Amino acid sequence: MDASDYDAFAERYDAENAGSLLNAHYERPTMLGLAGDVAGRAILDAGCGSGPLTLALRERGAVVTGIDASPAMVALARARLGDDVPLHVGDLAEPLPFPDGAFDDVIASLVLHYLEDWDAPLAELRRVLRPGGRLILSLNHPTVRLLSHPHEDYFATRRYSDDFDFDGEPSVLTMWHRPLRAMTAAFTRSGFSIASIEEPPPSPLTPRELMPPRIASGERSAFLCFLFFVLERD
Repeated sequence: MDASDYDAFAERYDAENAGSLLNAHYERPTMLGLAGDVAGRAILDAGCGSGPLTLALRERGAVVTGIDASPAMVALARARLGDDVPLHVGDLAEPLPFPDGAFDDVIASLVLHYLEDWDAPLAELRRVLRPGGRLILSLNHPTVRLLSHPHEDYFATRRYSDDFDFDGEPSVLTMWHRPLRAMTAAFTRSGFSIASIEEPPPSPLTPRELMPPRIASGERSAFLCFLFFVLERD
């Protein structure tokens, strides 16, 4: 996908993101939990979108900078955050406009699965981290595709598209599947060590009406959707 794809449905995506099970009550609380105490830490929100995670990090005392490829998303983030958070329009597949070691942490929320090549983006994210800094990321769980499309080759890195509903309107997102072993190989090849891999349950604060029936009934405690990593810069 390029920036114009998200520009076309930025406001609808933002509205859906605000209260959905997967974003507001699953992915975002997990990312904040993995980040922990961020007060005073310099954080790059890489792929910040319309800024809800950026806002949450700032409210917890972080000094946050955001970057996203979609001008429409950055405009929504600016409206949400005001003028005191530096926001940039930029592609993670290109060199980043930040000096070496500028950040204590990089947050990459649901963004890497839009990229075919990970080596150059991971090298840039490592470059802008201080030694010992963390890259905290979420992405599509690779086994979900295996379960929903068992005829496809799980071990191939390949492009696919899925239909989504954003605030009542259909949209199509195009992403890249890669197996877990390709993910971990890319991380270590780029100079990161893997500190944590998480497959969390939904937040206990999730409204019951948003829960899948088998979780709401207590039959199951979790579902597979996103995969979360905490990486450390060597």
